[in-house]
Amino acid sequence: MLWSLFKILLLLAIVVALAFGAQWILSLSGEVLITFAGSEYTLSPLIVVLGLLVLTLALWIIFKLTGLLIAVLRFINGDDTAIGQYFNRNRERKGYEALSDSLIALASGESREAAAKAQKAEKYLQRPEVTTLVVAQAAEAAGETERAREAWKQLVTIDRTRFVGVRGLMRQKLDEGDTATAMKLAEKAFTLKPRHVETQDTLLRLQARDENWEGARRVLTAKRKSGALPKDVYARREAVLSLADARYQLAKGETTKARAEALEANRLSPELVPAAVLAARMHLETGDKKRAAKVLKAAWAKSHHPDLAAAFADIEPSETPDARIKRFQPLLKLDPSAPESKMLEAELHLAAEDFPGARRALGNTYETHPTSRTLSLMAAIERGEGASEAVVRGWLAKALGAPRGPQWVCENCGTVHGAWLPVCTTCEAFDTLDWTEPRAGQSATAGLPSDMLPLLVGGPNEAPATTVPAPVESPANGATDTLDAEVTPPGGNGAAATKGDGSPAPEAPRA
Repeated sequence: MLWSLFKILLLLAIVVALAFGAQWILSLSGEVLITFAGSEYTLSPLIVVLGLLVLTLALWIIFKLTGLLIAVLRFINGDDTAIGQYFNRNRERKGYEALSDSLIALASGESREAAAKAQKAEKYLQRPEVTTLVVAQAAEAAGETERAREAWKQLVTIDRTRFVGVRGLMRQKLDEGDTATAMKLAEKAFTLKPRHVETQDTLLRLQARDENWEGARRVLTAKRKSGALPKDVYARREAVLSLADARYQLAKGETTKARAEALEANRLSPELVPAAVLAARMHLETGDKKRAAKVLKAAWAKSHHPDLAAAFADIEPSETPDARIKRFQPLLKLDPSAPESKMLEAELHLAAEDFPGARRALGNTYETHPTSRTLSLMAAIERGEGASEAVVRGWLAKALGAPRGPQWVCENCGTVHGAWLPVCTTCEAFDTLDWTEPRAGQSATAGLPSDMLPLLVGGPNEAPATTVPAPVESPANGATDTLDAEVTPPGGNGAAATKGDGSPAPEAPRA
């Protein structure tokens, strides 16, 4: 609106200036004397100005006729396109002006004007690979999906723009939620340009979502060859794919293939907790306890995870609680000040009915790092030492409202997962789950054991229970779910309650 008003005012200013100029010329007095070939010509100022304008027009016509004459001579000389180029030059100029206006309008957010200018440019230029691209982008920006789809399809038919058209259609299908068609288009785009990073990422995400691990590996290899992935990141993601494939093969009953993939995943990324747990399980199935322990110790040195402790306990499921404490010492000494190490040692002492030892092992972790697990351990220690039900219920009440501690959290969207997965269930990002504490508002108390509730609603004068709540490892989130099972002291070690892959482990013998 303002631009139209400015153009109108500018036109009026030009007209007024011409009017004043004409009036000024008419008001001039005097004459112009021109002598040519012995003759004198007397002209008024107005005639001189008009003569100059006519001379300029005549020179312009002469230049044009000269250009046409040159084109005719070149045509006669054998250049069949000379005359056509002469007449098309003006059309090209208008076409490129319209194309420039279209790009400027598109960058300015005026999508409808951009599409109109692009169509005008197409009329002059006859270059659909350029103008149709602008039409497609302008239609997408304006929300005209069908018009954009037709433009993308037209680009697919042109060799130079086939990849651009396929990519545009792929993005449309992704926006519509048609992942099956988007997958096919992504595969086609990857075939056309295997080094295109965005296409690689999209195809990898879709293939991982559909558990097409073999295809995902091909894309990952292409990313590595194109230099889009550092070597360490490539090794980590290759390990994730090997682990996912191992789980898939295990579900099909292909134990041999699953074993090979699990060991390969652990070799590529020794700190990947699920890979270490599954590799240890594979070693245990062949009776190689030494290798299983070595794998778990190497992973524990990088990441203190309860699933690793549970798998380490599975190496000797029938040992006594005192023997288990002794066997776990090399694991605990790797980082004795870590909260996970303190909680694990406290659980081991609880299983051995050494409640003062459990309190010493836990230290002040329940104050420096209060979680549902540390507070539940304090409830178990207090009950084991004969504290009143009111004290025990007080600890359990704190545990209900406390954070769950470290969990599998998606680094991309922040979603908390109950178990490790190669693909986030919310944003479908690949290899984004990390064992860490959720941000405020992400960790919910949902999932705490309902067995706690009877202890909270009971009267303060109830007779003390004869069982001690044993902290039980949850492979889903690593937090301790107190009273998921009640164990008569001395109970089994909580670290052996579950296997690292989520299946129940054999219960430790009770004394």
